[in-house]
Amino acid sequence: MEERGMRNHKISLFNRNSGMINGVKEVVSFDLNEIILDTEQGLLMIHGEDLHVTRLTVEKGEVEIEGLVDSMVYSEQGGIKGEKGGLLRRLFG
Repeated sequence: MEERGMRNHKISLFNRNSGMINGVKEVVSFDLNEIILDTEQGLLMIHGEDLHVTRLTVEKGEVEIEGLVDSMVYSEQGGIKGEKGGLLRRLFG
């Protein structure tokens, strides 16, 4: 069931080399091996090779990516805000 104020979150991945993600609040960071997105369902870490953010539509919360995707992993919701145990807090704390 959808919580109030929360938009839908959807991932479409085609042949592990291109995809569309919606329900994105923010692109936290990206490089050729990792893209980190703050989504409606928590932080999403995408690992792979030659990764690129090809399109970002902030108003719609949509991100298109290209590159070879090896894995997609979620962290607990709220990790970007620095709450106890959040991913960025563990990395930089």
